[in-house]
Amino acid sequence: MRIDHVAIYAHDIECVRDFFVHYFGASTGAVYHNVRTGFRSYFLVFGDGSRLEIMTCPGLSDDAGPSPRCGLAHIAMGVGSREAVDELTCRLGSDGYEVLSGPRTTGDGYYESCILGPENNLIEITGE
Repeated sequence: MRIDHVAIYAHDIECVRDFFVHYFGASTGAVYHNVRTGFRSYFLVFGDGSRLEIMTCPGLSDDAGPSPRCGLAHIAMGVGSREAVDELTCRLGSDGYEVLSGPRTTGDGYYESCILGPENNLIEITGE
């Protein structure tokens, strides 16, 4: 078995889509729009075939922010090397995204950084 995809809700799905396309090389198809319910979504596909669905709908409520909460904790994006983690973390910080931690080696041996992405989504960038 495998996880087919992970989905997140967002107010501005174009902003979130553009973030993953620009910084992580995702490809995307056309928006799906259910005119009856107002639901809209994009599927993003990454180089290894993994997929992320970004969804929105009328009446979507705001979340409390990046503090611990029940549900999705973070999205981890493997960029292949320590150098790539350093470079992308620096680039994201320069582009105005808040770098929350790292780059650093964690207690369990991962080399990572964590940034606050669009709509307060925690994005972990790993050297894996």
